[in-house]
Amino acid sequence: MLSYRIVLRSNKNVTPFNEPARDLRILNKPLWLIQRDVLSPYCEQEIEVFPDEDLPEINQPCIVFRDNLFFDESFISEFLSLAQQQNCAVRVAFSEDDPAFREHCLPLSASYEKQGNQYFADLWFYPNGIVDEVKPLVMNLQSQEIGYYHVPTYMAFNQGDLTYQVPLRSFLAIDSWVHVFIADAIFGLFARGARFENKLKKDPKFMLKVLFSSLYEGKQLLSCSKLVSIGNNCTIDPSAVIHGPTTIGDNVTIGAGVVIENCIIGNNVNISQGCNLMLSVIGDGTFLPFRASLFMTTLMDNCMVAQNTCLQMSVIGRNTFIGAGTTFTDFNLVPVELRARNGNGVLSSSNRPVLGGCVGHNCRIGSGLVIYPARMIESDVILISSQNRRVIDHDVTYEESDHHNLTQSNLHNQVYPKQSVE
Repeated sequence: MLSYRIVLRSNKNVTPFNEPARDLRILNKPLWLIQRDVLSPYCEQEIEVFPDEDLPEINQPCIVFRDNLFFDESFISEFLSLAQQQNCAVRVAFSEDDPAFREHCLPLSASYEKQGNQYFADLWFYPNGIVDEVKPLVMNLQSQEIGYYHVPTYMAFNQGDLTYQVPLRSFLAIDSWVHVFIADAIFGLFARGARFENKLKKDPKFMLKVLFSSLYEGKQLLSCSKLVSIGNNCTIDPSAVIHGPTTIGDNVTIGAGVVIENCIIGNNVNISQGCNLMLSVIGDGTFLPFRASLFMTTLMDNCMVAQNTCLQMSVIGRNTFIGAGTTFTDFNLVPVELRARNGNGVLSSSNRPVLGGCVGHNCRIGSGLVIYPARMIESDVILISSQNRRVIDHDVTYEESDHHNLTQSNLHNQVYPKQSVE
């Protein structure tokens, strides 16, 4: 048991949200809450250290980490187990030969410190209090290659089939909106499915429980209660098709003809007729009118995505509206490298041949727009479809918002201003 968890607060915001990573929702939870929940079995007392403060003088076992880190229970339990065997202070490190770290963690990041062929992250374990001398503890994310897109191989350029390196232990520094997508889709939903499959193969008792539940309930294996968790006071139309692993919160309404596969659905969500959701995270209070389609997409809390809208591999911030018929494309028709803003705000390779777009918080996106792959729309932006603006082919800042040209511009306040630069 540890005495303290010490959180190193970061003052850097993640674009286009203009908000620190700790306040962004990952798997429908604020990142700071994920960190607390994962570490609470090991330590109950927490100390926050801000950028202009020194580490406290502690002579007891503690764990120190940056507040922009996403990690799951399987990673932390293995890290602490290995760290305690070292009997000395350690800092987590990764090898560039680790496929999941190389392919998904390194691109667009500004959080890792390179030494030789190792990359150090801001996570330390001190068995006897904070000291200056620490040793590297190289962790393996235990990745496995999983295909995710059934398309002709020529669409993958020179990279072969479209695949992800899915880890069984998840760890990721959130420096870019792309990292939110990776944490939710690859290191979250894909990883959950991979762990479930491994458990089925290695645990015969668990496999028998799943089979018995399926037979007893008279449902397909992927639809039984062992794979589909449903909260309280939910209304689900009998014609809806729900495949697991899927988690559905409380007070959720799911209409006729809805198809849901491997998703996380928050509380107080309304999903109307004919919607299709696959490998997506739907935040609390979200409303999806009929025939909205989401693939590997994150909607943070209190969003609305109108009818006939298609979002693929995209991230949408909280309190945001996406108009009817708007499409977020995810693939360049010519072999041009997809780039996105890294942790320092510079356009860099995303290392992804297929990637959708990102919309910040408190945005209003009109109907009938087409957003090109990997484009960002900053928080508090309003985009109105017109003869002059149908296609979004560049990152859109708050200064370019259409509401500045309206006489009623004062009706849309800026809630998430840019970080001030001193």
